[in-house]
Amino acid sequence: MNIKQNVNLSEFTSFGVGGPAENFALVKNSVELEEALRCTLPDTELWLLGYGSNSLISDRGLPGMIICTQGGEIKVSGNEITADAGVWWDDVVKKSIDNNLWGIELMSEIPGSVGGSVFINITAYGQSLGPQIKWVKVWDRKISETRILEKAELTWDYKNSIFQKSENEHLIILQVCIELSSVPKDEVTYQKALDVAEELGLDLNSLDGRRETIIEARKRAGSLWHPNQDYNRTAGSFFRNPKLTQQQADTVMKYDESGKTKAELKKMNQVHGGDQRRVSAAHVMLAAGFKRGQTWGKVKLNDQNLLKIEALPGASAQDIFDVVRLIQTEVKKKLDINLEPEARILGVF
Repeated sequence: MNIKQNVNLSEFTSFGVGGPAENFALVKNSVELEEALRCTLPDTELWLLGYGSNSLISDRGLPGMIICTQGGEIKVSGNEITADAGVWWDDVVKKSIDNNLWGIELMSEIPGSVGGSVFINITAYGQSLGPQIKWVKVWDRKISETRILEKAELTWDYKNSIFQKSENEHLIILQVCIELSSVPKDEVTYQKALDVAEELGLDLNSLDGRRETIIEARKRAGSLWHPNQDYNRTAGSFFRNPKLTQQQADTVMKYDESGKTKAELKKMNQVHGGDQRRVSAAHVMLAAGFKRGQTWGKVKLNDQNLLKIEALPGASAQDIFDVVRLIQTEVKKKLDINLEPEARILGVF
């Protein structure tokens, strides 16, 4: 295993910002990841990266050991897919469709690794990854051994998992088994997807039709990103959709731009986060007075999607962080709503 010092982490994030890694290892599969973890002392500060599509790293860099996992194996057995943590998530989706397996097709083209997708419990267009996980193989830093966490040991919430809890920081995802279905599982209810399918004449009763629909919907929302390709420098949707009181939700929904009724918006909220009062964070930002394309120096809100904070040429991680805090402060001041980051904020700011 090749460990390097003072590697510039800006090269490993979609924001294109971040300082040096004290120690850095790039691994290509779960075997190499386990080897790197075995070589890392239990008391060493450890940071895990995949493709950096959901992380804001401090300009000061990160101390300790940084392991970046990119690549790995995907195996299919019946209706189960096993994938290494460093596999590009959409490769798993494509593999599921190639094998006529349903359950993750509406999460097509979400950027990032399998490990990161499990950590976050990715959710899109009414589908969530967590409930379909059969088991997760982890490295337990407390005992310096691998373990299998079975379905009964795994709990999931809206864009949340047990791996995000501070008491579980010692559990490092190595490999995941996803249990899918040979028949359709979920109805497509997200209006933007329905509109795209109707416009393009796509069949939402087929896996290929669903995938093509979702990719086009994400493209129109400016939500496509691949490593080493020229895209806007963002970390995707930066904030989680907050769960509000009914009064707060009613206030925020007044700022919706789609012309939908309150009942239709509540139905959309259920698709977003499983509850009528989990409102789109973009609606919250609109209600607080923020606008698409709004700019602060070298940082702006994306022209298509308010939730995407975009780094312009010359922006620093601190510049981005300052805008994040400004948005959170204004939303709290004007609406008494706490916006929580969905992106990981790593290091000292």
